[in-house]
Formats: sequence, structure tokens, C-alpha cells
Amino acid sequence: MSSSSEPSSLTGKPTKALVPPGQCQFTDTFVAVPLLERTKVSETTSVFRFGLPDTSKPLNLSTCACILAKAHCKTPDEDDTTTEDVVRPYTPISTNAMVGCFDLLVKNYGEKARMSRHLHEMPLGETVEFKHIDFNVKIQAPLFSQKKTIVMLVGGTGITPMIQALHAILGDDTDTATATDTATQVIMLYGSQNSKDILGRQMVDKWAAEYPDRLKVLAAEYPDRLKVVHVLSCEHTVEDSTWTGETGFIDREKCERYLPPPSMGDDLIIFMCGPPPMNNALCGPRDVKEVTGVLGEMGYSSEQVFKF
Repeated sequence: MSSSSEPSSLTGKPTKALVPPGQCQFTDTFVAVPLLERTKVSETTSVFRFGLPDTSKPLNLSTCACILAKAHCKTPDEDDTTTEDVVRPYTPISTNAMVGCFDLLVKNYGEKARMSRHLHEMPLGETVEFKHIDFNVKIQAPLFSQKKTIVMLVGGTGITPMIQALHAILGDDTDTATATDTATQVIMLYGSQNSKDILGRQMVDKWAAEYPDRLKVLAAEYPDRLKVVHVLSCEHTVEDSTWTGETGFIDREKCERYLPPPSMGDDLIIFMCGPPPMNNALCGPRDVKEVTGVLGEMGYSSEQVFKF
């Protein structure tokens, strides 16, 4: 049976549990592990808790890295009876403080999204195969957490590696809000479709409530360590919506309003993680180091922009 209470990975405190690359339990060979729990956290999204090959140890995944999932998924054929292997990347939202299992936050994008549909329909106890390759190792803390300002431009499920980065930043007790001259500031512009389906919102709101001196939501107009600006593209379709925040898309006007200038140089890093159309519009294709789009036009360099 699927769980109905929120998982610890969406309700716990920020936890700095860093592990260097090369220690992940998953290697470059796919290994099957069971689905232990599935917790529905919104109309379209659930948290999936999977076991690990060695249940006495944590996943030991390096900061912001992803793992590859493989499953036998239904094909988009009309009869819906045949299956084929599908591989998709996911970044866990749990940290290396969790032993014996790990959590994935996954949105069900419907019948044509084969992996997400499969995960939401599979029974508990069934297995999914996972592996981890060097290519999926991303920028590491404390390299980025030593910056004065970190900007996160996020779309949808792109929030998951940003959750990992926030754990590394906010879980660092040596980087305190009282030392305002050295404490890292995070500015997040987070694009979602509507207010009912902002992935991971429970976690951000809980941290903001528990750490009022370190975490503030921009909508409340507080000085802060973490500024979160939600930008909703389809909120106008929600009946009786009471949303008063930003709407539309993350565009040049919003970037100019919320982002620090490129002149910050090495003190600034911008993380970009969203669907391809968002990436292309804001900074250019993920696999191209050159920064184009809105950020390129505004003068940000490839040394300042990191594409997830």
C-alpha cells in the first residue's frame, strides 16, 4: 500500500552529508532494487522510496549528481500490452544521511511519459534497475557553496538537484546568517505550471518556517539567505485561484529584476535546470558550454552559468 504521510526527505531539516565522487553504491552496471514506498504529495507527483544493494549503508551519491533508472515500460502502442526498456535520469531528494534507501521525487506526465507512468503504476516490491556513471557527476560542494551568491533558475522537476545543493549550503553550520559578509545567498526563480503542483514546495516552506533567521520567502519581502520566487505559467486556468505572485515564464524582465549583475564575476554562479525549451531560451542547449539566450544577452559568461 502506498503511504499517505509526507516522507522525511520533504519534511526534514537541511542536512550536509557530502560524499566525494566514486563512492556511490550504484556503479556503471545496472542493479535492480525494490520499490519500498510510494507517497503521493500532489495530484500528479509522488515520492518513491527505493531500497539499496547494501541496506546497511547510504547511497553515497556526490552532490547534485544523478542516477539512471531502467524499467520495462509500456510502449505507446494502441493495445498497450507490449513493453520495452526505458532509461531516464533522476536526482534523489534524500541525502547521504539516509541509510539503506533513497527517495526520488517524480511527476507523472501522463500516458506518453513511459517511465513516470510506470513508476506511478508499479506495485510495491517490484524492482527498478539503477546505475551511476561518471558523466552524471555534477559540480561539487564546497566549490559552489563558497560563492557569495548562487542563482537557481529552475523549471519543474529541475528542482531535484537544487534540493541537493540547498542541503549542502543550508546544512553547513559554519556558514551562518549572522556572518552576512561571508554567508552564501541563494536566489531561486522557480517555474511551475500552477500553485497546486509546485514540486518540493512542502520542503521549502517548512525550512522557511523553521529557520526564519536564515530562510525567507521573497513574497514576504524579508531580507534573507534564500529568496524563492515562484513563477506560474498556467495559474490562470486554476478555478478560484488566489495566487498573487509572479505569472508567465522566467524571462528577461524577471531575470533583470531578481538576478545580481554579471559584474559580480567569480562571486556569482547561476545554476540552470529545466526542460529543454526553458534552457534554450535562458542560456542555450544543455550540452553547449557557450551561454546564449537571455543570460548571454545580459552578459553572463560560461564561467558563471552551470547547466544541469
